[in-house]
Amino acid sequence: MTKILGMDYGKKMTGLSITDSKKKFAFGLDVIPTNKLMNFLKSFLNDNSIEKIVIGLPKKLNFEEFPIEKHIKKFIFKFCLQYPRISIERLDERFTSKIALYTIIKSGIKKKKRRKKEISHKISAIIILQSYLNKISLIL
Repeated sequence: MTKILGMDYGKKMTGLSITDSKKKFAFGLDVIPTNKLMNFLKSFLNDNSIEKIVIGLPKKLNFEEFPIEKHIKKFIFKFCLQYPRISIERLDERFTSKIALYTIIKSGIKKKKRRKKEISHKISAIIILQSYLNKISLIL
């Protein structure tokens, strides 16, 4: 069965999440240095059946794009050339960082560990993917 991959793309680190086989729930997968993301995906996609990738769309409250968006678009272009059968969906990721921080605080993780961006990227990737799954389940 195919799964869906979620992505919180960052300049330095990218958080990844993945669905269960029924595409109902999102789970944290990994945090990868962004400069090694394509190498990771090459290996990962050989071993896993992924039908779609959901990538966060960073927008400001006034709907302007953040500067990171040009890097995301470049990544998507490169990815689509290499993997044309895997579709890409975008999902507004406003407030995912704040929700991730709130989740981290409520989970009881100590302040020192909270400073690590890896945790925030992974939780943001889960939030992005779960939000997408919730959205499509309403449509179905």
